Amino acid sequence: MMQSLLSLAFPPRCSGCGGQVSQDFALCPACWRDAPFLTGLVCDACGVPLPGEDTGTPERCDDCLAIARPWDRGRAVFVYKGAARRMVLALKHGDRLDLARPAARWLARAAAPLLRPDTLIVPVPIHWRRLLSRRFNQSAELARALARDTGHTCVPDLLTRSRATPVLDGLGREARFAALSGTIRPHPGRAAAARGKPVLIVDDVMTSGATLAATAEAARAAGAGRVDMVTLARVAKDA
Repeated sequence: MMQSLLSLAFPPRCSGCGGQVSQDFALCPACWRDAPFLTGLVCDACGVPLPGEDTGTPERCDDCLAIARPWDRGRAVFVYKGAARRMVLALKHGDRLDLARPAARWLARAAAPLLRPDTLIVPVPIHWRRLLSRRFNQSAELARALARDTGHTCVPDLLTRSRATPVLDGLGREARFAALSGTIRPHPGRAAAARGKPVLIVDDVMTSGATLAATAEAARAAGAGRVDMVTLARVAKDA
């Protein structure tokens, strides 16, 4: 009875546009059509869509063939455009922490081939000054929600950002990698938790991969047995 009254007073809203939907944490038909979920053949390292059919053989995109990726495998939920871009920006800059719950379901589906029973889920860290100004780390919110959905352990403080970095928007690939080099390190008091364990790194968006590379290198420095990554969205050149 109480649930029915609450549903009447606060009807479920679309996670993308806020319109009314039939159940909580769902997308309306328009946002669903405008959300470019990644399906079919994707790059085994970053999740970007590839032409052709998925035959079960791992394939890599041109970028991941040309650039050394310090992680093993990677997946993404969306191409970064349309409703997916709006949701990522709403989570990151609009205090829409409620989006972490539906995002966790999508991340769990995308990361299913990467997860092992003892996988640790680890977010990309942000510098403490940015954490103070933003009040939360969106990657940590996604990681915690993903851990709750999958039953895995989340270690949000396994890694630390030892140096603040400039805003990366507008920077080219080489400048991004240079800006991130050496900025992420294992937490001195927490690194032992990853020794010999598989680690899944979680972030909101992958553009060049510089942030994820710095994070993966830090996870390996902490002794992780293998390192994979999953992001909510992946920037695609031709999307």
